[in-house]
Amino acid sequence: MTLLSEVEIREVMERFKARNPHPKSELHWSSPFTLLVSVVLSAQTTDKSVNKATASLYEIADTPQKMVALGVDGLIPYIKSIGLYRTKAAHVIELSRLLLENFDGEVPHDRDALMTLPGVGRKTANVVLNVVWGEPTMPVDTHLLRVSPKIGLAEGKTPLEVEQSLLERIPPQYLEHAHHWLILHGRYICTARKPKCDECFLNDVCKRNE
Repeated sequence: MTLLSEVEIREVMERFKARNPHPKSELHWSSPFTLLVSVVLSAQTTDKSVNKATASLYEIADTPQKMVALGVDGLIPYIKSIGLYRTKAAHVIELSRLLLENFDGEVPHDRDALMTLPGVGRKTANVVLNVVWGEPTMPVDTHLLRVSPKIGLAEGKTPLEVEQSLLERIPPQYLEHAHHWLILHGRYICTARKPKCDECFLNDVCKRNE
């Protein structure tokens, strides 16, 4: 594969920055806890479907205490429209219980601690650290795994390999927003089925790796 040079990487990041200086997560959240729950629910489904389900859920259960009180059977009707809802309901109730038991009801500001919670892998932990606290993490979802090597920003076949490559190659000043830029790029421009290369603002620098 062909990788972008340091100069080209800065150019790519500057173009992202010029178009969207302060990108935000498309998940709706009001606290570290609601973001954590939404990210867990978003596995293998769209942010839009999660937002639709959680709009009414968070009106009655927006804290670990309230979520535990709701219970799995009480939670399921709210998230039944989301894929894998039974497994996700069990994860959400158990992670809420563990937050109360081990972290005084607060979402921990630590990747390893976050990953002790059910349904929370490295990507989810990285999302929470980045979105809530602005940590320079690189959550690699399916979009980043596909788009980053294609453009030439990173190399690797696994999420961890691509994450490490991106962290090594992207200048530190862009890391707070880089994963949002790449997710949105993969979601709306460099799509999996029909990438919109003709209207892509990276068309002249993209390496088009397969």
